[in-house]
Amino acid sequence: MVIIKEFAERIFQNVERVIIGKQQAVELVLVALLCRGHVLLEDVPGTGKTVLAKSIARSIGGTFKRIQFTPDLLPSDVTGVSIFNQQSRDFEFRPGPVFAQIVLADEINRATPKTQSALLEAMEERQITVDGETHPLPSPFIVLATQNPIEYEGTFPLPEAQLDRFLLRLHLGYPDRLDEIAILKRQRQMHPLESLPIVAEIDELIALQQALKEVYVDDLIEEYIVAVVTATRHHDDIYLGASARGSLALYRTAQARAAMRGHDFVSPDDVKALVGPVLGHRMIVSPSARVRSVTASAILDEILASVPVPGARSGRRFDRAGAVLSR
Repeated sequence: MVIIKEFAERIFQNVERVIIGKQQAVELVLVALLCRGHVLLEDVPGTGKTVLAKSIARSIGGTFKRIQFTPDLLPSDVTGVSIFNQQSRDFEFRPGPVFAQIVLADEINRATPKTQSALLEAMEERQITVDGETHPLPSPFIVLATQNPIEYEGTFPLPEAQLDRFLLRLHLGYPDRLDEIAILKRQRQMHPLESLPIVAEIDELIALQQALKEVYVDDLIEEYIVAVVTATRHHDDIYLGASARGSLALYRTAQARAAMRGHDFVSPDDVKALVGPVLGHRMIVSPSARVRSVTASAILDEILASVPVPGARSGRRFDRAGAVLSR
């Protein structure tokens, strides 16, 4: 897994030339990239959501398209449309902006549910069906969507079926004082994004996405993942728990996190670090709990504290925090 670690470090260092002080967020986007998963970037305006998406796309040299979601956006504006060609006397398909390897869905919650649903098939099956004809999307295909959690006027909340298709949900947050000063200095003459080089190839990424599946996951780790996800379905403060897709997402992302650290196996520490970003948006907190200001994050912390961490297996021992003691 040294190859995956070297690849991630290369991308990470390149993106850090533009995104300062957000190491955890950048790492999680790289996890999604290796897992062929989609990311929902949820935060207030001006925190670098769009710049992060552009930096990732430019670093790997993939095709990039940006879709600005608005209330009047139609599904055909996203997927494409069939147009009648008078010369050939036949219909021709004109691909929409979704036909790219990295798609930035900017302010996705501003579009109507009908337009939002145009992405469902693309995100899950990586294909688009228009007028009964199916068109495959390029590989890899990753959606980086942004939404503003503060401004609700003129927005349409994402349905649970679409939220479940996002591998991770991230919050960038404001930079601290020193990081913000560094941002000012770096953009004194020009935006560093303009000179950001390509440091990886698409073919390399596709090969590593396949190699990631070889990261070993012990039976005890699998049981631990299922136990955590199952606990979300039986908690008193949760109206709807995480689905089986959540278990698979936690499994894959834990493999990616382990590989990015040069490990060839998954530890409980990898799982625990990803529970919040992977499961937080897949749960619905009950109305009574919301009245008491109980959050999904607090519930997940409680679940992690209550579910026993796996013991020893195959020569590996873990401490109570889930870190590896020996191999």
